[in-house]
Amino acid sequence: MNTYSTELIHKALNHFFGYDEFRHSQLAIIQSVLKGEDALAIMPTGGGKSICYQLPAVIMPGIAVVVSPLIALMKDQVDALTANGIRAAFLNSSQSAEEQQQVVKSAQSGELKLLYIAPERIPANSSLFFDFLRRLNPSLFAIDEAHCISSWGHDFRPEYLKLSVLKKEFPAVPVIALTASADALTQKDIATRLDLQNYKLYLSSFNRPNIKYQILPKKNTISSIIDYIKQHRNDNGIIYALSRASTEEIAGKLYENGINAAYYHAGMDATERSRVQEAFQKDVYKVIVATIAFGMGIDKSNVRYVIHHDVSKNIEGYYQETGRAGRDGLPSDAILYYSQGDIMKLRKFAQIEDNPQQSAISLRKLKLMQEYCENEGCRRQFLMNYFGESFPAYCGNCDYCLSSLEEKDATIDAQKLLSAILRTGERYGAHYVVDVLRGSAAEKINPQHKELKTYGIGKDRKKEEWLWILQQLVNNGYVTKSDDEHARLAVSEKGWKIIKGEAQLRLVMKKPVIVQQVQYDTEYDIRLYEKLKDIRKDMADKDNVPAYAIVADSSLIELATYMPVTFEELKQISGFGDYKTSRYGARFLAAIGGHLKSFNIESRMNLKKNKIVKKEKSVKPAAGSTMEVSLNMLKEGMSIVEIAEERGLAASTIESHLAAFVAAGELEVTKLVTENKLKAILAAAKMTGQHTATKPIRDILGDDYSYGEIRFVLEHLKRQMQ
Repeated sequence: MNTYSTELIHKALNHFFGYDEFRHSQLAIIQSVLKGEDALAIMPTGGGKSICYQLPAVIMPGIAVVVSPLIALMKDQVDALTANGIRAAFLNSSQSAEEQQQVVKSAQSGELKLLYIAPERIPANSSLFFDFLRRLNPSLFAIDEAHCISSWGHDFRPEYLKLSVLKKEFPAVPVIALTASADALTQKDIATRLDLQNYKLYLSSFNRPNIKYQILPKKNTISSIIDYIKQHRNDNGIIYALSRASTEEIAGKLYENGINAAYYHAGMDATERSRVQEAFQKDVYKVIVATIAFGMGIDKSNVRYVIHHDVSKNIEGYYQETGRAGRDGLPSDAILYYSQGDIMKLRKFAQIEDNPQQSAISLRKLKLMQEYCENEGCRRQFLMNYFGESFPAYCGNCDYCLSSLEEKDATIDAQKLLSAILRTGERYGAHYVVDVLRGSAAEKINPQHKELKTYGIGKDRKKEEWLWILQQLVNNGYVTKSDDEHARLAVSEKGWKIIKGEAQLRLVMKKPVIVQQVQYDTEYDIRLYEKLKDIRKDMADKDNVPAYAIVADSSLIELATYMPVTFEELKQISGFGDYKTSRYGARFLAAIGGHLKSFNIESRMNLKKNKIVKKEKSVKPAAGSTMEVSLNMLKEGMSIVEIAEERGLAASTIESHLAAFVAAGELEVTKLVTENKLKAILAAAKMTGQHTATKPIRDILGDDYSYGEIRFVLEHLKRQMQ
């Protein structure tokens, strides 16, 4: 069994992904997989699940096979990996036979480090398919969205049940199962159905502190959504709706109000769905109105808000959908419009014909979703507790914790409610009494009650508002509730004093939530930020990938805050690993340099804390970057050792400088490596399947080949593959 040092793992993280630190349980999970152990990782949406298998894939020999449920998600992942200089591909039904054959050829020749496939492609019993997998020398199997295998989960998919065959056919290959949301019962079910052996469970915090949770009454909902979006014109957002018709209707109303929106649902033609999703990823559309069909297929880091026009069927789904916002860690909003009517509709959908057990599970989960919406307390605490995580009663970033409370005279409203309870004979529950008060025309309303003076006198308030006031009356002892299943209401002695006017009632009420523009913690130069966004878009268009696959918004904000001016400084910005620095760095640095000169301002890198790259002991060059000085000295005929001695730097540092110019195509690899060594390193790279990590190649070739020489050739090889 191979052993991999923590230092090597950290180097790979920085080199490929541009990060200096791991998040949540990433490091422990990666170490477990590298040891050949099975693992079940429960991490929040946007918490960095993908790195848990992508990083081991580039370190280990062979190819990682990733089972992913959605075509769009595969494409997102492959685009992002390619932008990081990692060779990856997918096999799915969107490709022609020729395209699939080319992917198979690349996989079998050792060119790929990751191969994404749909669960449908794994047959329960096919020697031909498993022979194909064996030829790939799989390093690991990653099962993404693993909750889909469990009937206890919120998104059960029967095709996932066949995946247990992987452990049977490849008992020595580690399997890592990943999901963002699974309660204890679902976790156990996932491990059992995948036949995980002596697996380790990694349960990260479900808290997403950058997301502000808000629940609003469903009143003038479209107008409210339009107002919100107009305050966030430059932001990307997703609006979820229950039905296909609703998505089209809402998108149409947004478009009529000057908002560049499109709709997405499973009833659309596959080509059109793909077009809409790609346009959203590339910021052509700022807003998508979608059913949950637009759920797992989104890996867009700069979604600033998720709005639920309708209530979700369960908390797991709601949590995952809200998790599409703020994946880059920047402040984001999750807004849900709640009504009892949505709960009634969803109860009908929860009934699954000939499956009482699944129906009971769905109804139980829906009831908890209703409790979340109606809960008078911290939203985040409720969510964390649902997933078995303790959390304080104040989070400081939800509508409850941030709302301004005010005390109001509620005597008249209370008299209306108490009168309705009395006049209907104190024989009915809360919903019926409120329906009478609001003048409901439903058949369930007794015709005699439609003749009452209290019938319809409460039309001025939404049902949710009346129910909330009624709950306060119960809590304060003005109304009693029977203990049976009917929960009949009756007026207490204390309540009679309100009716007679002998006492007044004051209740604590919430002021309406005022949605504010998102404010970032970091002070950044907005003019430079906009320039950098334009440059990123141009790069993305040329590479035919979404803009966020180049670098995330959070990275651009860091650039516009600290304004690095050299390649070494650029590598201290989160998201800029070796590959992205060498490939995209020059244009960003040129723009920053021009901006500094135009406005006569200086770089603020001296203010940056937690730098990604330790500052080297170097002699500051008189002109140009430190890398350019090394290159010029090489051109003057000096060796790497001589340059290092002359500059007082380590030879490995000089090699790093020169490797960047090889990657950029500005320095021929033959200036640094002999022809014979070049051929040998290329052959070893093909043999090991490594186009990035140097150690596996050096283990084959021995001490006559330096890490620097291997790195030069790998940078040359990566450039040829582009």
